[in-house]
Amino acid sequence: MPKKNTDSESALFPVLPPSLTGLARQASEAERADAGHLVEFRTMQVRSMLNRSISKRLKWLAYSINPYRGCEFGCRYCYARYTHEFLAPATVMPPEREPATRVNNGLTDSEVGPTNFRDPEAFERIIFLKQNAAWRLEQDLKRVDPAKEIALGTATDPYQPIERRVGITRSLLEVFARKRGYRLGIVTKSTLIERDIDLLSKIGQRNTLVVHVTTTTSDADLVRKLEPRAPRPDLRFQTVGRLRDAGITTGVLCCPLLPGITDSERMIDGMAKKAAEVGANFFAGNPLFLKPCSRPTYLSFVREHFPSLVKDYEKRYGSADFVTTAYSRQLARIVQRACIRYGLRQRSHDALLTRDGALELSFSTQSPDAALRIGPVRAAEGLQQRLFA
Repeated sequence: MPKKNTDSESALFPVLPPSLTGLARQASEAERADAGHLVEFRTMQVRSMLNRSISKRLKWLAYSINPYRGCEFGCRYCYARYTHEFLAPATVMPPEREPATRVNNGLTDSEVGPTNFRDPEAFERIIFLKQNAAWRLEQDLKRVDPAKEIALGTATDPYQPIERRVGITRSLLEVFARKRGYRLGIVTKSTLIERDIDLLSKIGQRNTLVVHVTTTTSDADLVRKLEPRAPRPDLRFQTVGRLRDAGITTGVLCCPLLPGITDSERMIDGMAKKAAEVGANFFAGNPLFLKPCSRPTYLSFVREHFPSLVKDYEKRYGSADFVTTAYSRQLARIVQRACIRYGLRQRSHDALLTRDGALELSFSTQSPDAALRIGPVRAAEGLQQRLFA
């Protein structure tokens, strides 16, 4: 039998790699824009700045905006790390072809091979800057009912360090400053938001604006381990005070509450007290939930810094992403007592960013279970899970 000419066949009928589509194609076309310490920035062309988020259970529609894909802050508990997986090709390379380096770390693709977007650390090492964001948003808003919620900063922080140089978030706020009647909620843990107080004040005069400053703990040493590139907690409280002095509705999100680390009544009470001292409008705290993408990173943090809690976390999250109903209710009552004690409004677990019936309630008449009526089992899903993009 004559021997097959495999070389000739390969030349005539080459096996072409599968064509990339959607986000994977956008990521492959991204151009290197800048680099920092262990971080690379790439430009990304997008079709829209608004992402639709629908709750079939609560019968509402909202939109989210994330000026960046990926986040420099590197929070160990981050629930959005999985979003970089959407940038990976549909097919996975064989093990022998996987790049030796987990992420590029500032090197070119030819030096280390293609980026492994399935690596959880890629989320904080490869940051995409969405191009023409303001123009895209202007076009998007023409098709959106102003009465619908718009959340800025749900999967990534809109004021992460690169914002200081490129100003994508500020360009989006300039668009909203020209509008009237919209409902905008902003979530950040950065003090850089103070830079935009001028625009936030204009937006608040003609629209509904609520700012949420995430402050997980007042322990600066713990923050350095937990949120390695985020601002110190005392500076975040200072930012809340300055936003309030400017007349901007602002509250503190003490999220997530970490079992055995930041979930004691003493700690939650202390956080609520600090929020009240700087004039916060409201205070909220939801328990940690661990998606599969964030579980290895967070549990590694626990093993390194809180080894005595490893067994407890294995029991809580070994086969579940969410805490038990009983634990969720317990934390909700602690948060509520702290809010009552310091005269802070309390955001309910299923609240949208600018609408919340709990803000209208009198705490003198609210029962301990009032804030739990909408479904405490999935409390942590509230502001966090529904508005990803």
